[in-house]
Amino acid sequence: MTALHVGPTRLNVECLGDPGGPVVVLVHGLTLNSLAAYYFSVAGELAAAGHRVVMYDQRGHGRSERPHTGYRLETFTDDLLALLDTLGVDRPFFLVGDCFGGAVAMDFAVQYPDRLIGAVLIESVLPTHDWAREMSRLLARLAEAARDPRAVGPIEREHGRDAARAAHQSRTLLLDTTLVEDIAASRTREEAVWSSLDVPVLALYGGDSPLAPTAPALARVLPRCRSVTIPGHGHRVLVDARETVGELLVDWMREGHRRPQGARTP
Repeated sequence: MTALHVGPTRLNVECLGDPGGPVVVLVHGLTLNSLAAYYFSVAGELAAAGHRVVMYDQRGHGRSERPHTGYRLETFTDDLLALLDTLGVDRPFFLVGDCFGGAVAMDFAVQYPDRLIGAVLIESVLPTHDWAREMSRLLARLAEAARDPRAVGPIEREHGRDAARAAHQSRTLLLDTTLVEDIAASRTREEAVWSSLDVPVLALYGGDSPLAPTAPALARVLPRCRSVTIPGHGHRVLVDARETVGELLVDWMREGHRRPQGARTP
């Protein structure tokens, strides 16, 4: 793993696979998440398929720096852009986002569509005004629960030290930063903006996830979206169905999605 200064913030980065292969950038979710979610699920399969795989801990997570402020969606997107420039990723690439990482991916896609071959959303929704409101409410509830310092103890007993360490980091992020307020104040876009997004999108959901019912609507809004539901799995489909998710990603990326220069979609 490598620590890179991306602007004023230090981010922890891990790269796998062929440095000359098609680039895949993996963006994880909020609070309990880190690049480990990908490292122990689909990163190896993507690397084995010939890709250059880039994973990183987003600000406030894992081994990356945890500033007190700076947690609006657009700041996470700016981190991603700066990371790409720091790593010298100057050709179109695949962008994969799980949960909140999907919001970062779509915020990036709507601003820099020509930099992408395609985007993958895993258990995610579009970052609209409603999304920011619901996310801030959820984070506020989590922050209230995290105020009890005894909450980490049962996690260590049931799931081990690594899970307890992640829970402690999540508690610190929720209570000692402006995350909750910043997500509520994030720059978002109305749903109509997304209907003109000319980027291929693969959207994956667990069949038992509360987000699964949103899949048809997402496919209707995004003009180049393919939606896949994986039966028997919930919100943790990336980890719990890692082999299925990995196969879907590799197959979809092998299809090739970038249009010839000057071509237009029907």
